[in-house]
Amino acid sequence: MPTFTGEQATQYDSRITRLVPGYELLHQLTNAQLKATLSDNAHILVVGAGTGKEVLALAALNPTWQFTAQDTSADMLAIAKQQFDEQGIASRVNIHNGPVNKLSVKADAVLCLLVMHFVQDNGDKKELLKAIKGSLKKDANLYIADLMRPETSFEREAQLTTCAQLGLTETGKTQTGHDLENEFYPLDRMRFSELLNECKFGIPKLYFKALGFSGYVV
Repeated sequence: MPTFTGEQATQYDSRITRLVPGYELLHQLTNAQLKATLSDNAHILVVGAGTGKEVLALAALNPTWQFTAQDTSADMLAIAKQQFDEQGIASRVNIHNGPVNKLSVKADAVLCLLVMHFVQDNGDKKELLKAIKGSLKKDANLYIADLMRPETSFEREAQLTTCAQLGLTETGKTQTGHDLENEFYPLDRMRFSELLNECKFGIPKLYFKALGFSGYVV
């Protein structure tokens, strides 16, 4: 799993909206479900919290919610910490620079958005899902979104066309095309459901779909 450092970390927020069609909508839909299902004083674990954008948006929805922001990138979390301090929510956020299986939290919900496609399906994906399951309270929900295997022969090309419309340069489009084929570990829906079942999750319910990216609640 990559660790974003240096310029990769500082430019992440400006790049990701050009790489994931519907990025903002994915987060809006996820946050709306959390607002509908969680009560005051809920604890939310954000896996792959990065620069803290997800935590900041959720913190604004309910002033009593508490958070654990997990990531393996110290550079990304340094940016997050600065933003938490600036927005006055640092006391509500526990920052964890390390793997999920080292956490002792029991969360009322977990977000794992655009993370798992970086993880190989050689036992590592299963290990991550098991660690997330162990961090959830009984009957609490996991919101998970990832790059999936293409369902049509033209889906990836359509993704790249959309990314160009979102502002990705020709050079960026070429690099992204290479990355889609060589740098990620997407699953098809059957394998995704199989892994969730092996880790004692329920049936995934689709709530977001934008070309190659899908979001589920389980």
